Amino acid sequence: MLDNLFDANAVAELDRQFADVTRRDAFRIPQHDGADMAYFVGNSLGLQPVRAADTVNEILGKWADLGVDGHFTGETQWLTYHRLVRDGVARLVGAEPSEVVAMNTLTVNLHLLMASFFKPTNERRAILIEKGAFPTDSYVVQSQLEFHGLDPVHDLIEVEPAADGWFSDEVIRNAIADNADRLALVLWPGVQYRSGQVFDLKAIAAWAHEAGAMVGFDCAHSIGNVPMNLHDADADFAVWCHYKYVNSGPGAVAGAFVHSKHGNGSDRPRLAGWWGNRQDTRFKMASHFEPAEGAEAWQLSNPPVLAMAPLRASLELFDSVPAERRYAYARSMTDYLFALVDRHFADTIEAVTPREPERRGCQVSLRIRAGRDKGRELFSFLESRGVLGDWREPDVIRIAPVPLYNTHQDVLRLANTLTEWCNG
Repeated sequence: MLDNLFDANAVAELDRQFADVTRRDAFRIPQHDGADMAYFVGNSLGLQPVRAADTVNEILGKWADLGVDGHFTGETQWLTYHRLVRDGVARLVGAEPSEVVAMNTLTVNLHLLMASFFKPTNERRAILIEKGAFPTDSYVVQSQLEFHGLDPVHDLIEVEPAADGWFSDEVIRNAIADNADRLALVLWPGVQYRSGQVFDLKAIAAWAHEAGAMVGFDCAHSIGNVPMNLHDADADFAVWCHYKYVNSGPGAVAGAFVHSKHGNGSDRPRLAGWWGNRQDTRFKMASHFEPAEGAEAWQLSNPPVLAMAPLRASLELFDSVPAERRYAYARSMTDYLFALVDRHFADTIEAVTPREPERRGCQVSLRIRAGRDKGRELFSFLESRGVLGDWREPDVIRIAPVPLYNTHQDVLRLANTLTEWCNG
């Protein structure tokens, strides 16, 4: 790391070392007072790829020119549009192409897959999640338990983090083992949304399966952020959104994974829909459902093609950069941010994200030592200077330098703004 962390020339040189990674010119950077904003909110809403307008306009043009025939015309026909993004998504999550599908939104997908993989019995009826889970996961599991006539007070197991907000492998493993006789499902995040802690999904899946439970992962903060290998991790299912690190726009179509060992899940209960039927028999309009192969069998309706188009544009950018280089650039920027906090702001700011590279991704969560009110004051001050992170209750500012469009110079701008606030 640099001797002088505020040396602008040296910081610019760090960015030049990753010139092969950045795709900043391929994104629309929000402006503040006529200049690019330092945008650190890719963990909440990724920036718009310049090509997104082209992919959307291509669909609008085909709709205008062809009408319904757009479903069956050309390489970007709407009938199979979801497959245009399948391989790129599979690469990001470490899956076989048949194991993934872009469809619906994250919460809808989680309900759909739990309808198939949460099968409570008198003996096995409990779901295990982390204490302080993202509200989607909490709401879904509570409502699923109640839908099955179960009581969340008794049948929802919430694992407590340590005082630092982190979950050790030992705590997770013991929680699963201690409840092995009654566990039906372990639902765990790939990355904890508030702290930014990254989890060992392969280990968690092994502990869950050893206990006789199914395992699913919420990978909303993982995809496009950290290395993933859902197939080799032996996850039964997973869900995620594409509007964070995968830059597909607000409310973008989400994704789902079903391990190939489950095939088309024809032996499982499901909430079926027309588009999940085999494509070759779909238009026979039969009353009997014939599930498609792989994760596509969980589709309900025809894909929201206009909402899926920006995902194509974003995946093109991911495919243009080797994954190892993306991760190296992100690690370099977060290393730099940690060094700044430790050397220059330790009396004021605490970084509450794990330091080990394998336990963190792009996100660094910061807490102001003086308390929540001062934290809100700093958050507003940063925003007024065109430095945008995001706030998560009760007292965390999340900063996510993402490698496709952020730079070390953005992080330096954050540090200079912090200095201005501290000296004010």
